[in-house]
Amino acid sequence: MARGWESKSVEQQQAELSEQRKTAKLPLSPEQKQHNRKREGLLLTRERLSQQLQAATNPRHRQMLEQSIAEIDRQLASWPAVAGPTSPQ
Repeated sequence: MARGWESKSVEQQQAELSEQRKTAKLPLSPEQKQHNRKREGLLLTRERLSQQLQAATNPRHRQMLEQSIAEIDRQLASWPAVAGPTSPQ
C-alpha cells in the first residue's frame, strides 16, 4: 500500500513538472529573443575575459581585463535577469 501512495506522489510530481515545462516554453517576442541573445553574449564574453585574466601576467593587460569585466557587470546589472513572455491583458 505504501508503494501505491509513493507512485501517486511521483506521478503528481511528474505532472506538475510537465505543466511547468509547458508554461516555460511560451513563445518569446522578437525583442525578448534579442535581449536574451545579447545577455547570453555578455555572459560568454565575461567568462572569456575572466579566463584571460587568470592567465594574464602583464599588469596593464590585467587592468584592461578587469575594467572590461567591470563594464560587462555594469551592463548586466542594468538589465533584468530573465526576459520572459509577457502575459496577455
